[in-house]
Amino acid sequence: MQIQLNKNKTLPIDCKHFIDGQYIPSFNQKTFLNINPATEEVLGKIAEGGELEIDLAVKAAKRALKGEWKHFTTEQRSIVLRKIGDGILARKEELAALEAMDTGKPYELALEVDITRSAYNFYFFADYITSLGTESHMQNQTALHYSYRRPVGVVGMINPWNLPLLLLTWKLAPCLAAGNTTVMKPAELTPMTATILAEICKEAGVPDGVINIVHGFGANGAGSALTEHPDVDAITFTGETKTGTAIMKAAAPTLKKLSFELGGKNPNIIFADSNLDEVIETTLKSSFMNQGEVCLCGSRIYIERSIYQEFLEKFVEKTNELKIGDPFEEGTKVGAVIGKEHYDKVLSYIEIAKEDGGTILTGGSRPEHLSSGYFISPTIISGLSHDSRCVKEEIFGPVVTVLPFDTEDEVIERANDTHYGLGATIWTNDLRKAHRVAHQIEAGIIWVNTWYLRDLRTPFGGMKQSGIGREGGIHSFEFYSELSNITIKL
Repeated sequence: MQIQLNKNKTLPIDCKHFIDGQYIPSFNQKTFLNINPATEEVLGKIAEGGELEIDLAVKAAKRALKGEWKHFTTEQRSIVLRKIGDGILARKEELAALEAMDTGKPYELALEVDITRSAYNFYFFADYITSLGTESHMQNQTALHYSYRRPVGVVGMINPWNLPLLLLTWKLAPCLAAGNTTVMKPAELTPMTATILAEICKEAGVPDGVINIVHGFGANGAGSALTEHPDVDAITFTGETKTGTAIMKAAAPTLKKLSFELGGKNPNIIFADSNLDEVIETTLKSSFMNQGEVCLCGSRIYIERSIYQEFLEKFVEKTNELKIGDPFEEGTKVGAVIGKEHYDKVLSYIEIAKEDGGTILTGGSRPEHLSSGYFISPTIISGLSHDSRCVKEEIFGPVVTVLPFDTEDEVIERANDTHYGLGATIWTNDLRKAHRVAHQIEAGIIWVNTWYLRDLRTPFGGMKQSGIGREGGIHSFEFYSELSNITIKL
């Protein structure tokens, strides 16, 4: 696999499967094209896997579970994880360039956030497992009960296209830390960094068969074959809610363990007593970072009526200053959305907003200076009712709605009036109000006067139709391991 760097741009790669420590093509030699969303150019070919490739990968993972990997001590696994993190940082420019070409996101964002955080995921769990303990209980001086933690087994990972390497490593690091083996299916739209990661893991000392990658599609392809395979013990998935439902049905006959981080339609609640300049600076990020293709984006913005007009004027002004265009140009803040299908979907929601009486305050279409690529100007919509589809449904693009509110009770009711429950942001300088409102918001992660600030020890995940389970710190190990209680009569 030849990689070349030229002015921070990496030549794209063709992507093969990685099974039992080797890159291999599909058995039927079938491939599909990888398209750069910013240029609409072909980046390369991707091996298209299915039942045969998944079965081969699962068998390799099952063998590796009982091989030398089983006998790695906690300290040895910790050393390997740290080496993987080092390997990611050693190739960070290359990985960031591949990520930018695959996703259309700005190279600077990929370098500063995606790749750096991917390495840190491994560093965090490398340290975390060295201090992880289990519980024990003495019963009336007659018996000792203690917990023994073991790997859950072969874990299937189905990963999204918006933060490909970041979210893959967020799952892979604790999976390996707990001693599991895995078969991963990257998103078909963003295969390149996962393919390179397999090489990095092998160089770091991960035994053959522990990590396997099968490229391909979801329904009726590699994804469904993975979720249905009887020798896969657990499935972790990040993506949209409908796909999560399908995976749940496919996994039901074999009662696999499931961990889902699904969709979100997150409220951003701004009270009049907040620092408006600070609010706008962060809201620009929570609205349009990664082209709004972040499940945690605060796409429903509620502003207390007394500052509504002032907020709109400043927010529109700052939004219009965002540079949109070539992901490799210095200073680009907004790149292209992932592909034509998604581009059409996002634009269709903007048309729905117009039909519902909404006012497009800025954006709403392709930027005039960009004739190719799937670019959409950051879009702010006002004047919609709370029942509009654009307020209710996840758009997953650079589109936000703004709505005024009058009372605390009113905005809490509106924030919770959704079948999603992933994240929320609250802006206020009133400490009591901050706690009072946060306790009533139905979401898995709630930020006060900040956004996207994470401590990897804390629980991450959603409620309602935004997910099942939690990740982070001990919560990750609750999924990636099984506990046995051992009782010793004294």
